Amino acid sequence: MIFLSTSICFTIRFRILSLLKENLLITVEMSDDILQIERTRFKISLEIAFLFTLLIWLVKLVEIIEGTSFYRLGLLPRSISGLTGIVTAPLIHSDFNHLINNTITIIILLAGLVYFYRDLWYRILLLSWLVSGVMVWIAARTSYHIGCSGLIYAIASFIFFSGVIRKNINLMAISLLVVFLYGGLVWGVLPIFPQISWEYHLFGGITGAILALVYRKQGPPPQTWSWMSDTAEDINETPEYWESEIFDESDKEKL
Repeated sequence: MIFLSTSICFTIRFRILSLLKENLLITVEMSDDILQIERTRFKISLEIAFLFTLLIWLVKLVEIIEGTSFYRLGLLPRSISGLTGIVTAPLIHSDFNHLINNTITIIILLAGLVYFYRDLWYRILLLSWLVSGVMVWIAARTSYHIGCSGLIYAIASFIFFSGVIRKNINLMAISLLVVFLYGGLVWGVLPIFPQISWEYHLFGGITGAILALVYRKQGPPPQTWSWMSDTAEDINETPEYWESEIFDESDKEKL
C-alpha cells in the first residue's frame, strides 16, 4: 500500500513531463545524476517517515511491556496537566487498530512532505504539531485527546493547499494523490462519532491551510512553461534547488 501510493505520485509527475515532451515539443532530459538525486531524496524522505513511525510504535510497545496505558499523557483541554499533551498526545494511541490506521497514512504524507519541502518540512511538522495542539487545548471537549490524526490532517491540508497555491506541477501531483487517497478525510472533521477527536482533525486541517498560506513563497518554486522553446531550460525549477545539501549521502546528518 505504501509503495503503491507513493508510486502513483511519481508516476503522475513523470507522466505529465512525458506528455509535455511528446505533445509540446519540450525536451526534458533526466540524466543519471538527476535520477540519482531523485532516488536519494526519495530514500531520505522514507527514512524520516519510518523513523517517526518507529517512535510511535515504540511508545505502544512500552505500554504493553509495562502493562499500562499512557492515555493520561493525552491532551486534556483547558487543564494545566493537559498542557503536556500538546507534545505527547500525537505519540499515544488507544489500540493497535488505531495505530495501524495512522501508521500507513503518516508514512505516506510525511514522506511526501520531506520529499517536496527539503528546507521547510521540519518547520511545518513542528508548527503543525504545536499549533493544532494548542487549538485543541483551548477549544475541544473536556476529554483526553490522543493519536497523530491531527498531525495527519495538518500535513494533508498543507500539501493540498500548498500545491494549489503554488501551481507547481510536482506539488499538484501529490495534491491529487492526497485527494485520491484521503478524500474521505473531510468526514473526520465533523462531530459524527463521539469517540473520535474530530476537533483534532478540524484544527489540524485549519493549521495546515494557514501554514500553506504563510509559507507560500518558500519551498519548490512555481513553474512556468515556455511553449516556443525546445530546451529543458524552460522548466522554471532550477537544478540548484534540488541538488543542494540534503541530497548528498554524506549530508544525511543535517536532517
